[in-house]
Amino acid sequence: MSLQTRLDSLKNRHATLETRLAAEDHRPRPDSQTLDQLKREKLRLKDEMERLQRNLATT
Repeated sequence: MSLQTRLDSLKNRHATLETRLAAEDHRPRPDSQTLDQLKREKLRLKDEMERLQRNLATT
């Protein structure tokens, strides 16, 4: 899998997490544990995307 393909995949997963976060946050009684988990995963993906973008820039 190329770096760009991996980056595109991560961007899609990141967008999906954003949608799930918004949906959970707008529930009448959002689950704080679920919100925390989604936020951590979203941040992990963001960090990996930034790392891949740096690798693409140096290639």
